[in-house]
Amino acid sequence: MLFSKTPIIALIKLSGIISPEGRLGSKSNLNLNDLSDSLTKAFNFKNVKAVALLINSPGGSPVQSSLISNRIRELSLEKEIPVYCFIEDVAASGGYWLSCSADKIYAMESSIVGSIGVISSGFGAVEAIKKLGLERRVYTEGKNKGMLDPFLPERKDDVDQIKEIQKDLHEQFINWIKKRRGKRIKVSDDTVFNAGIWSGRKALELGLVDNIGDYYSVMKKNFGKEVKFKDFSKKQSWFKQKLFSNSRSEDMIDNLFNRIYEKLIWSRYDL
Repeated sequence: MLFSKTPIIALIKLSGIISPEGRLGSKSNLNLNDLSDSLTKAFNFKNVKAVALLINSPGGSPVQSSLISNRIRELSLEKEIPVYCFIEDVAASGGYWLSCSADKIYAMESSIVGSIGVISSGFGAVEAIKKLGLERRVYTEGKNKGMLDPFLPERKDDVDQIKEIQKDLHEQFINWIKKRRGKRIKVSDDTVFNAGIWSGRKALELGLVDNIGDYYSVMKKNFGKEVKFKDFSKKQSWFKQKLFSNSRSEDMIDNLFNRIYEKLIWSRYDL
């Protein structure tokens, strides 16, 4: 039983790909809609001394990364509660964006940190449909409506437009990190903002993290041995578990492709 005077550390696990909505069959996609209640409860719980974010994410949606981070900062300032981040296996791209919502960032020596960049990927099947004797027919209003259609030849104007968007998003990412990390970053912009990835130990040298350590040891040291931990991470409901386990065949196919997609993203950091 937790008594009212017992100091509490609120734990929130941010584990998974950052996506506007949960993918079918996925238990761990991150978006503000799913996290909002957990964040609010964590910061409003009685006698909470700090919020600890346990991050394990290869990234994803820049919009959701920003929305989640902004909400964390708003609640932290409103409730005057400090936020600590503890990077587990990976905090890359949007995962590192989330990490920077904390006042202090910790990692393990072998954690993967960084990938401060923007990526857009797809495929081209122009030659494949030619071999199959298929003809692609597209009708649009607005010359850019069919931009980067994988069944049509790539156009330079389309690529230039995507690159311009990527440049803008990259600048937003950089500005956020500079705002949150400031002079703690110890090297030049070219060194850290080139989408490179580093071990936790190297990230400490660069100034991307503040120290090495796990949440249990660090929080006990900072807030006393009597401190208790309460997990506010959102749990998947029994109904959703049953729903996914009894999905129709077409849903199971979608589930399979979603899991392949997630595996491809995670595999970049599976060292």
